[in-house]
Amino acid sequence: MSENPPNAAKSPAEGISAWSPFRHSVFAILWCATVVSNIGTWMNDVGSSWLMASMAPSPLMVALVQSATTLPIFLFALPAGALADSLDRRRLLMGMQTAMAITVAVLATLVWLGWMNAYLLLFFAFLLGTGTAFSAPTWQAIVPQLIPREDLQAALALNSVGINISRAIGPALAGFMIVGIGMAAPFAFNALSFLGVIAALGWWRPPPSPPNTLPVESLGNAIVTGLRYTHASAPLKATLLRGAAFFIFGSAFWALLPLVAKHELQGGAKLYGILLGSVGLGAVLGAMVLPRLKRRINISVLVGLATTNAALVMGLLASSRIPAVAVLSCLLFGASWITILSSISVSAQFALPEWVRARGLSVFLTVFFGSMALGSAIWGKIAESSTLPTALLLAASGALLAIPLSWKAQLTQGAGLDLSPSMHWPQPIVTLDAPHDRGPVMVMIEHQVDESDRQDFLAALTEQADARRRAGAVTWGVVEDAERPGRFVEYFMEDSWLGHLRHHQRVTQADKQLQERVHSFHRGTQPPHVAHYLAPRLNGLPTRK
Repeated sequence: MSENPPNAAKSPAEGISAWSPFRHSVFAILWCATVVSNIGTWMNDVGSSWLMASMAPSPLMVALVQSATTLPIFLFALPAGALADSLDRRRLLMGMQTAMAITVAVLATLVWLGWMNAYLLLFFAFLLGTGTAFSAPTWQAIVPQLIPREDLQAALALNSVGINISRAIGPALAGFMIVGIGMAAPFAFNALSFLGVIAALGWWRPPPSPPNTLPVESLGNAIVTGLRYTHASAPLKATLLRGAAFFIFGSAFWALLPLVAKHELQGGAKLYGILLGSVGLGAVLGAMVLPRLKRRINISVLVGLATTNAALVMGLLASSRIPAVAVLSCLLFGASWITILSSISVSAQFALPEWVRARGLSVFLTVFFGSMALGSAIWGKIAESSTLPTALLLAASGALLAIPLSWKAQLTQGAGLDLSPSMHWPQPIVTLDAPHDRGPVMVMIEHQVDESDRQDFLAALTEQADARRRAGAVTWGVVEDAERPGRFVEYFMEDSWLGHLRHHQRVTQADKQLQERVHSFHRGTQPPHVAHYLAPRLNGLPTRK
């Protein structure tokens, strides 16, 4: 990128600092409330892992705590994303936060009374993971509602900083509470920490959504639409592949760290808390230098370097028995973790328009937590069958091998796309009776193309096929008139007339630019002809089987 002339005026983006989102009171209050709540969550995680290590010190049982926490997100994130795109996101969050507060309060009481056992602890971990599954896509999707578009990247970075501030404080605080107060203390604090978030959400009044005359999608259709968008989005698929290539191996660090602290380093809950606090501190420091690194290094290269560093850290943790070296290793891992996680999260956000944002992010969360849950179980089983160092070294080797294997999946492919609604399609004019449930619907667009433009036209049209599928097309194709060479007909089908009306609302500015490129090859005297076809009805019933 070339430098601006000395007297050139700065663009609005250049005047935005990393702290700009704090100028908006709603973002600042919710950010502070969620930091406190996340401190409680990290304390809860430390308490659960340490309690399991005390009740059932098997590597597999300790690793299953993380699996029980993350598995619900793998199972329920997709319906949660569909709900977040369909319902009032503020009310959905308030309900889930209240349910989680009650669940943790019961957990704290059972621990205090001494009625807890290993399997009951896994059950509560699963319940809390379910609450997280229904909250996480919604939390990520509301960020654009809290701040102007120009502050979005800074807001996402601050959210990562907040998570890692809580990671730096929560684990260490949990270790001291367990030693000084008792095993139930971290859980009790976590239950109280939800109150601030509930109060902040109750105070917030989001801007009114634009009016929509179409009915809300059913849950099943909304999930299918989100999956269809993911399958047809090259930027999102590349992000998911790159994430899974690291997280399934990086999960070994989180799953086995309690056992490293207890058995390899011969430490207690306080040392474990310090190690996790070091991870959080490393992540905060990494987040501070990350914007500068991103300006100098391609984001995919940066993630590759961070993955290499994380693998080396796991190798160092496997070979050293010195607590100070372990603390330093955790510091370095935290910096690598925030670099990878925030880069992949931003890449996912860039790939999604607003109408499917929560569903797309839920797919991302499904891949993330599914990889973490599967990896945790795998590395726990390997550690139980052999040794902790062996499991860590194998995970480190796998992470390094995954770098070249996933290299073609470049990140932030959607950064240059304008995914805001274009609303440039005119309302279809029909004379047939077209209730919302009538279908299927076929749309046909005719083009007359010169022979010299044939290959370029077909290449652009094939690229447009993914845009059709992302917005709801279930079938797409192109045919050429056998009697009139150069006369092409693009066609796509949708399930219902309602689905086609939704397609009109979902077309983005990037889709509009692609459509204009396709139409630029048209050589007819009139614009490309568009026709809509509806399946006929016989005695009031559709004729399709």
